[in-house]
Amino acid sequence: MKHPINSAAKPANPNNYAFIDGNNLYLGAKSQKVKLDYRKLRLYLKNKFHVSKAFLFIGYDKNNESLYDAFREYGYELIFKPVVFYTENGKRQMKGNVDAELVLHAAAIEYRRYNQAVIISGDGDFACLLEFLQKKNKLARIIAPTKRYSKLLYPFRPYITNLIDIIEHIQSQPSKTTKKDRH
Repeated sequence: MKHPINSAAKPANPNNYAFIDGNNLYLGAKSQKVKLDYRKLRLYLKNKFHVSKAFLFIGYDKNNESLYDAFREYGYELIFKPVVFYTENGKRQMKGNVDAELVLHAAAIEYRRYNQAVIISGDGDFACLLEFLQKKNKLARIIAPTKRYSKLLYPFRPYITNLIDIIEHIQSQPSKTTKKDRH
């Protein structure tokens, strides 16, 4: 396996893209009790990996327009998938599986527009995309939302950074309260 990021001569003006599995990122951060600051994440991607475009793949729910506006304000390009509603344990849930859209954008639609890709997901369904990008020398980094990611991603360990390892760069700061505020 070639060494990640340094495997090819870096262009003078890197033009890298991030492809983010929104639900995988959200649930991974939540499972670790991490309050993710999406604005800080976008800046981290820009500064650390020279990401000029960050595509956030998420399920669409008409009740979340203000959230989508905030993501756009932070610099994300949103790619929506219609959600499917279902009931689990008596609770209404929604699912918007974005895997196909993410692969399509990274491997075809946007492929010629970027130098290297940062993939944010720990989902093994992306192993074929990662293999393709690696062979084409277009895989910069994988950010796995949890330390436990799919075994299908093990061959890409040199590329993987765990979300928890960069937490100081992307976590929301707890609001400072005065003693009076706590009562």
